[in-house]
Amino acid sequence: MPSRWIHERKNEHYHQKAKEEGYRSRASYKLIQIHNKFKVFDDAKYVLDLGAAPGGWLQVAAEKIEDGGLVLGVDLQKIKPLWADNVITIEGDVRDQAVQAEVMEYFDGKADVIMSDMAPDIIGQWEVDQYRQIHLARIALKIADKLLKRTGWFIVKVFQGGEHVKYVQELKDMFEYVRNYKPPASRKQSAERYIIARNLKKNRKLPREFKAEEEQEEDEGPLPGDQLFQDPGY
Repeated sequence: MPSRWIHERKNEHYHQKAKEEGYRSRASYKLIQIHNKFKVFDDAKYVLDLGAAPGGWLQVAAEKIEDGGLVLGVDLQKIKPLWADNVITIEGDVRDQAVQAEVMEYFDGKADVIMSDMAPDIIGQWEVDQYRQIHLARIALKIADKLLKRTGWFIVKVFQGGEHVKYVQELKDMFEYVRNYKPPASRKQSAERYIIARNLKKNRKLPREFKAEEEQEEDEGPLPGDQLFQDPGY
């Protein structure tokens, strides 16, 4: 990794600000800015954070929610303890049945805010990277369909491009309110965007699974997490 890049990153404004103010990552300011614009945590008590490591979004949510609330973070990576009474973390894959069951137990079926900062391991092939990113965003959407209150907020990261445009339309089929937003804390050269949505529609319809999933051979059995994502309207 070039030493110049490391030097620039260490001196970058939000990176330094996070170190000074005790946040685990510069991403904390993206969520702060999202809240300042959309007020997503107003009156919120129960929050689910998908792709929560290293914990920057967990910190912000824990500060914003009402007393007696809960912020649950899920990630494939282990999240170091935050030492906050209202934060619980799960190390695991959100597609896993056991992880889903544990999440649903904590929320008793409903959450005020579901947010996803999930991103795939970048391989440098833009079409593949964007496709995999939107796949994660669709997984988050399907979880929101099951766990989010009708008037709850959904916040999800996507990479800008053709699949991003399709995904925004899918969100409009699911939610009454949908906005495309890039927080000032996002790097200027970054293609990431955050979609902010609210108010699930009563007649909503989940997007179809990716073609790759639809073409799975029957004898391979269901994919991990399919029991949560099945939609009789498909």
